[in-house]
Amino acid sequence: MDRNSNVYTFIYASVMVILVAAILSFAAFNLKPYQAKNVEIEKKQNILASVNIAATAVDAEQIYSEKIVNSYIVNSKGEKVDGDAFTVDLKKERAKQVEDRQLPVFECNIDGNIKYILPLYGAGLWGPIWGYISVDNDMNTIYGATFDHQGETPGLGAEIATKPFQAQFAGKTIFDNNGEFYSIIVAKSNETAPEEHKVDAISGGTITSKGLQKMVMDDLGAYKSFFNQKK
Repeated sequence: MDRNSNVYTFIYASVMVILVAAILSFAAFNLKPYQAKNVEIEKKQNILASVNIAATAVDAEQIYSEKIVNSYIVNSKGEKVDGDAFTVDLKKERAKQVEDRQLPVFECNIDGNIKYILPLYGAGLWGPIWGYISVDNDMNTIYGATFDHQGETPGLGAEIATKPFQAQFAGKTIFDNNGEFYSIIVAKSNETAPEEHKVDAISGGTITSKGLQKMVMDDLGAYKSFFNQKK
């Protein structure tokens, strides 16, 4: 066949495309278990971070197995239901009505005291945001928090993933003095809110801040019956 012909060029290009596609498919298939394991380890690191425990990719699984003493799913009535809390898809659950959601709970032993870790999922300015909040066994006081995002603006909305922002949540309460669920207000400089429920919003990241506030309100609010039963 004439190597300068259009037919040769077309056949050569087609063979190369098929070959490269086959190699990429083979690589993706074989790497999938490793990718899934990395996602699992990162999730365990984030759960531990919500109770202020630092873990690396090397030691996260060991620390998780030592510190997370229980995990289960509850419904909006606070009742335990069947299922694996670790594998719940928060994005899918968030699309359901509250009464139909599976709500994961992770219990962590910190110096003999149980902290309850609850996952969150919401929307920022440019995409999804998520995180974990831990509460003390009074089911009211926040012990720690960690948040992350898919594509918020560096230096602005992306600040939700920084330690200084997350540290504000420790010690805040989610119920008011009358025992009513209040949640957390992510307040701008010109906004007022009770100090026990208030954290400072990110300067220049108003939409992300308010998205995070709504995420905390909606997702922690789904656990109200669970909180009340545990009190």
